[in-house]
Amino acid sequence: MRRIIILLLFILFPTFIVLKGRSAGNDVPKPSSNPTVYCTLLYQQMDLEGVVNWEAFRQAVTGYLKIQKRKKDVLTLIDFSKPSTEKRLYVFDMKAKKMLFCSVVSHGKNSGENYATSFSNESGSHKSSLGFYLTDVTYSGRNGYSLILDGLEKGINDRARERAIVMHGAAYADPSVTRMGRLGRSFGCPAVPRSLNKPIIDAIKGGSVMFIYAGSKDYLAHSSILSSDDLG
Repeated sequence: MRRIIILLLFILFPTFIVLKGRSAGNDVPKPSSNPTVYCTLLYQQMDLEGVVNWEAFRQAVTGYLKIQKRKKDVLTLIDFSKPSTEKRLYVFDMKAKKMLFCSVVSHGKNSGENYATSFSNESGSHKSSLGFYLTDVTYSGRNGYSLILDGLEKGINDRARERAIVMHGAAYADPSVTRMGRLGRSFGCPAVPRSLNKPIIDAIKGGSVMFIYAGSKDYLAHSSILSSDDLG
């Protein structure tokens, strides 16, 4: 079915440009004036069917294309519509058109049990925040090697830095120690297994885009980056 949709997109949007990709060895789509076309072709190119939620990917890439302050061609998607016991963090090399990492990731302790369903921008809430972020510098703190995150959306996640919402590794974020039918939870930080902490942080530090998704209509209604017009 997706192949048919893509064929129709080529017919309906003939100005879409497709260039030969060196790294993948196949035709690699380039962004056009229609983000949905680009996202659809990229989703197929990266062979994400059955691995990454299509709507989460579409929103992540659409926002990524709009964020001019990004300094790296890397996009991190965290999909909180999935349970904590499943891999729901994905890191994409947008230039090479490939996935670099796929991992479990923890959500805030007050955002929910196995699923994250409640979100906040408030200090002390111990909840995760949705939306788009830019990664900043690394530091070594209480949780070891960590990455500062700057929330880009006012009222949604712009207090991330003052809340000390950072990416870091944690023993409770390892699926081998899953308890009570869920992964361990953080105070709002996207915590990953310690074995993947450094390689993931090193891949995304220094100005790459991160998007935390949950399929929330309330988020879309208030987002300063995504709109209903963007998503069709």
